[in-house]
Amino acid sequence: MPPDDCNAPIPLTREELLDQDRRRLMLEAYPWLKALSDEELERSLTQTMRKHPEGADVWVFAYGSLIWNPTFAFTERRIAHVRGYHRRFCLRADMGRGTPERPGLFLGLDRGGRCGGVVFRIPAVQAQAELTLLWRREMLTGAYIPRWLRAETQGGTVPAIAMTINRAYSRYVGDWSKDETIRAIATAEGRFGRCSDYLFNTLEHLTEMGLRDRMLERTAAGVRRFLDR
Repeated sequence: MPPDDCNAPIPLTREELLDQDRRRLMLEAYPWLKALSDEELERSLTQTMRKHPEGADVWVFAYGSLIWNPTFAFTERRIAHVRGYHRRFCLRADMGRGTPERPGLFLGLDRGGRCGGVVFRIPAVQAQAELTLLWRREMLTGAYIPRWLRAETQGGTVPAIAMTINRAYSRYVGDWSKDETIRAIATAEGRFGRCSDYLFNTLEHLTEMGLRDRMLERTAAGVRRFLDR
């Protein structure tokens, strides 16, 4: 079955990230995709962890699908906010939630503002294995730059890894209009399902936690109007 068979969405699972054969088959299905090798992913993770105290638990900040489908193991979850970045549909999705012919959009953390989400705590003894899964998922193509940000929670401020958008990446889109964004999200679909569901799921989970994102609310309203036409 082709990976982007839109009639049968396949959610991303922990098992797929662990299974090297399934991962290899997925990459082979996208010959145009410039994916980072396992060695490059390991170097990136090692470089990121150099800024973290050895033996300390690791927090990961989630602002999109990681909120409702983290795929890594964790022992604590808190509502959190980070400053200096905001959530934005700025990454063209040619796979997963779209196709090259009809791309969707993924969220990224772009510069400026403030963003609400959650932080997950990974015990230090599990950090290497669990972060490897996170890197396989989020750092596959180099679309994101992992950064340590200060995440403010009710239990105090914690340093957390956040996947910020790489503005130099070829699929970064910082100039799409509101109408282009709505059309892409409303019409795109891929291996992981409809792009509109990605938007609605993120907004639903933020709302359940008492977090508002007016950009997501406006975009969701526009997508619903588009789908109702």
